[in-house]
Formats: sequence, C-alpha cells, structure tokens
Amino acid sequence: MAGQPLTIFQVAGRAMSAQLVRMNTTASNLANAGVISSSEEAAYKTKKPVFRTEFDKASGMSTVNVESVIQAGNRATKTYDPSNPLADKDGNVWEAAVDQTRELVDMLETARSYQNNVEVMQAAKSLILDTLKLGR
Repeated sequence: MAGQPLTIFQVAGRAMSAQLVRMNTTASNLANAGVISSSEEAAYKTKKPVFRTEFDKASGMSTVNVESVIQAGNRATKTYDPSNPLADKDGNVWEAAVDQTRELVDMLETARSYQNNVEVMQAAKSLILDTLKLGR
C-alpha cells in the first residue's frame, strides 16, 4: 500500500487507536491510585502514551501513532507506617503518586477525542452514501 494516499477512514481509525491506548493507560493509572508498596522501586508509576504525528504526502493529511508508553509524573510518596504489613525495615511504605483529578480530566478528554473521530467516520460514510445515491 506504499504510495497510496491514506483515506479519511484510516486517519480517523489511527486516531481512535491512539486514543484507546491513552484510555487504557489512564484506566491503569486510576486503578493503581493509592496503591501501597514496600519500596520506591516497586511503587506504581504513572504511565502516559507518547504520540507521533505523521504526514502523508500522498493525501496531504496528517495522522497519529503511539510511539511508546512512558513512565511519567511524580515520585511515590514515602509514609512512615510501621504497622503496615508492607512496611520496610525502617517502617516506611510508598504510595503511588497518581493525580486522580488529572487522570479523570485526561479520561474525559480522551473520550471526547475518540467520539469526535467516530463522528468523522460517520460523516464520511454518510457523504459517500449520498454520493452513490446521486448516481441512481
């Protein structure tokens, strides 16, 4: 398929796929909010996808791909809690530093972006069907 222009369906589909990765990482972050670990290394670290924009010369459209998923955000919070069964020899535990408000905002933004791409595909489909009806 090299050299052939991307269709609007491929562009929107790639964007939807990227938003799905973003939604999954956000869900993972929210699921691990407040999780306690016995060491800083073992503590959950927030994940974020890295997107890369690609320009398709044949169609003149840009699309997006997920380049990688990285660890981002603040370091785990150390708390002195010697009664916790996960406490280390010094009585410390580490709580995953997940900003729940930020993650919820990301989730809403992701859902809206995904829905916008669904609407682009529906509009393109409708235009194609209307064009075919003109030929009757």
